[in-house]
Amino acid sequence: MKKIRVLQQLADAGVVAVLRADSPEEVAEMARHAIKGGIKAIEITMTVPFALRAIEELSKQYSSSASPDADNYAIIGVGTVLDPETARAAILSGAEFVVAPALNPDTIKLCNRYSIPMMPGTMTVHEIQSALELGADIVKLFPGNLFSPSVIPSIKGPLPQANIMPTGGVSLENLKDWIKAGAVAVGIGSDLTKEAVQKGDFTLIEKKAGAYMEAYRSAKGL
Repeated sequence: MKKIRVLQQLADAGVVAVLRADSPEEVAEMARHAIKGGIKAIEITMTVPFALRAIEELSKQYSSSASPDADNYAIIGVGTVLDPETARAAILSGAEFVVAPALNPDTIKLCNRYSIPMMPGTMTVHEIQSALELGADIVKLFPGNLFSPSVIPSIKGPLPQANIMPTGGVSLENLKDWIKAGAVAVGIGSDLTKEAVQKGDFTLIEKKAGAYMEAYRSAKGL
């Protein structure tokens, strides 16, 4: 039941913040500002040194079982997972969903074993079909900047059951187009954090997160 709940929460959240930083403390602070700005799905990438520390800290602070309107509500997941060993370590640290840049069957099987949503990176119809056959409920279209939003209805022609989350190249300007095209959610990376990092002011993440959520609600007609 928990897996079903988390999948629904990811779909309801609509925007996933993909966070990279130079330390677990820095990425945790980024996450807090993104959550405060309204983004309720957080992906901590394994490129962050000691990323599991941040995942453990954030998973203790935020509860996906709380009310979506509560200050302590968020779904904490892990990204840039290359193998099942990393996925297992992140799950033990509290990650509630797993994201990968590519399709690794053993990682999907591991996550299925523990009823954790797993979103593998895919680029082709063949990879998407393979991911679905392995039991992936959402597939990440990556890198999204290699495609236009029109690719989603093209994929959904033969694979209408595919839940697709573009990541990479999604911006405030094109978010609406991706959602209108049928994306189940979108992943937002450096566009959310780069200005804040450059200026040393993480409150800018909060403001940018608010703008993304406003754009998402507009696209969904909420």
